[in-house]
Amino acid sequence: MSQLPPRQATIERNTKETQIRLTLCLDGRGHCELDTPVPFLNHMLHAWAHHGRFDLTVSARGDVDVDDHHTVEDIGICLGQAFLQAVGDKKGIERYGHAWVPMDEALAQAVVDISNRPHLEFGATFPDRQVGRMPTELVHEFFWKFALEARVTLHLLLHSGRNTHHMVEALFKACGRALREAVRRDPAFSEVPSTKGVL
Repeated sequence: MSQLPPRQATIERNTKETQIRLTLCLDGRGHCELDTPVPFLNHMLHAWAHHGRFDLTVSARGDVDVDDHHTVEDIGICLGQAFLQAVGDKKGIERYGHAWVPMDEALAQAVVDISNRPHLEFGATFPDRQVGRMPTELVHEFFWKFALEARVTLHLLLHSGRNTHHMVEALFKACGRALREAVRRDPAFSEVPSTKGVL
């Protein structure tokens, strides 16, 4: 049986606020090359890709002299668009994925449906208003834009935690692992995983 080609996509987004080039390979080894002006986001994207076994390259510039909002938001948009392109026609994928990730006192859960119905359910509040230099309100913004552009249903739930860094990192890791499970291809199944015959 011939090996299936890797699922990957490259997205470029250039606006008056940001300039982004992002490449995502779903069938990777967790290799990352990240160059953005938001250090904590770099750390989180690395955790997401490593635990998803996705290869991810991001080069981004943005108006961080204003704040980090546009850069974080637009990277979420580009990552979602790349995910949607890379996953392709969805034939033979598991479609659903879930993961629980503890990080010391923090416990995060991620559940995903590659459904073509974008939705984010975000059950997390953080004790600190920022971690590193990134406002924690941008965690929701990032995942909402990712889910919207990837056209997935994504539930992210934080069950416990006191340390904001641990809490956010557990969410990113759980999301990566849940997506890894959802995009896994079943070699014995070549249909779209829906009774409707389409997603």
